[in-house]
Amino acid sequence: MAKVAIIMGSKSDFPVVKPAVAVLKKFGVETEVRVISAHRTPDEAHRFAKDAEKNGIEAIICAAGKAAHLGGVMAAYTVLPVIGLPVKTDMMGGLDSLLSIVQMPSGIPVATVGVNGGENAGLLALQILGVKYPEIAEQLKQFKKSMAEKIEADDAALQEELKAL
Repeated sequence: MAKVAIIMGSKSDFPVVKPAVAVLKKFGVETEVRVISAHRTPDEAHRFAKDAEKNGIEAIICAAGKAAHLGGVMAAYTVLPVIGLPVKTDMMGGLDSLLSIVQMPSGIPVATVGVNGGENAGLLALQILGVKYPEIAEQLKQFKKSMAEKIEADDAALQEELKAL
């Protein structure tokens, strides 16, 4: 079974992380969800990242706000794909988090989704896993097909409304 770790810098980040957990579980992917701080528990962050692959983890989602170094720290210690999930902050609305995550030094990439983009973080992890797991790729195809069908239905309903005007 596929397994994704979801790490957050603080428990207060859980509302942002929850949609990622939900989408991964919906697709049958096991999750390990932890609070680990790049700044307050750096030794644990280092250990977790170094041991992730041997513990069966295939991708890591890191949610953090403000300085948001968690994803970069994880990426420095693993070859697994790391997805940064910037958390909205009071000071700059999450722009500070986004820039901290996306501006990584050469050689230490962190894929990044939008501020508070928990669902997209989960979906990106699924797309990465879909390369290895055809059943996940097939579920994603069906997921995208259902989104397209909803838009087509909405457009058809709109066209009918416009005719009545």
